[in-house]
Amino acid sequence: MDVKQIGEKVEAASDPFRRLTEQIGRVIVGQEDLIRKMLVGLLANGHILLEGVPGLAKTTAVSCLARGIDTGFQRLQFTPDLLPADLIGTLVYQPQSGEFTVKKGPIFSNIILADEINRAPAKVQSALLEAMQERQVTIGDETFKLDDPFLVLATQNPIEQEGTYPLPEAQVDRFMLKLIVNYPNKAEERQILDRMAETRPKTTIDPVMSPAELTAARQVVDEIYIDDRIKDYVVDLVLATRDPSAYRLEIGDWIQYGASPRATIYLTLTAKAAAFLEGRGYVTPQDVKTMATDVLRHRVIITYEAEAEEKTSEDVVRTVLDNVPVP
Repeated sequence: MDVKQIGEKVEAASDPFRRLTEQIGRVIVGQEDLIRKMLVGLLANGHILLEGVPGLAKTTAVSCLARGIDTGFQRLQFTPDLLPADLIGTLVYQPQSGEFTVKKGPIFSNIILADEINRAPAKVQSALLEAMQERQVTIGDETFKLDDPFLVLATQNPIEQEGTYPLPEAQVDRFMLKLIVNYPNKAEERQILDRMAETRPKTTIDPVMSPAELTAARQVVDEIYIDDRIKDYVVDLVLATRDPSAYRLEIGDWIQYGASPRATIYLTLTAKAAAFLEGRGYVTPQDVKTMATDVLRHRVIITYEAEAEEKTSEDVVRTVLDNVPVP
């Protein structure tokens, strides 16, 4: 199939996403970049971590996305006393029969909002791991497949906030994207005031997309053309975080661990999804650059020296993007 034909399929399959963006825009003011990248994660079938201080509509954005798709949705408020069984379910003893039966937990849904995920202890966070990676859950000695689509959208407060536990690297790596939610600008803040400063603000969203339309769109994303030179560019970006000296970058002292092979896979998938949302049947280097920071920022672990110099993983990614030659 040539690029023109793929472009026509993209045009047809992307219409529900335009309707969904419009619906979310009725409730969320600004945050276009956040909404667009949430749709990228949805298209690329990858879990998303949203980080920002309380009150920036992270939870509202996720619940609007979920309500706009005619599918199952569960909101889980993570707290320090949460247990793994509260998440995945447990075995319940039936005195009449003397047997144990499975009581499934709220993880058995399609879109899961894990609210304030870093307020829960490590054993609960790790209970999410199997569900996120294997898309299955084990209760007792039985394993249950999770429904499709299955997507975890987690929110977390910045680590400096009271009562937060840093997520383990293994779990953070399972999130396709880590999105940073920033404060609105002055015009957006005024719009929020006009729209939301009521005792009963309007937050209704109509379902405008079916799971079948989402599945069809994902199949189109898989067909989007990506040139070999762009594939090599993706690999170069990831390798530059592991061995910067090979790319003549003097940032080796900043990096403790580079990005994992998941970064290569996810950067390719998200670049395809970004091209889909732009209505194109092919990937450009700009699609890769647009998604690189969100895919890499939580996969590059920096050293104490970098922290002492007040450098962040984003500084590393920015340096790599500025210096690795674009095809």
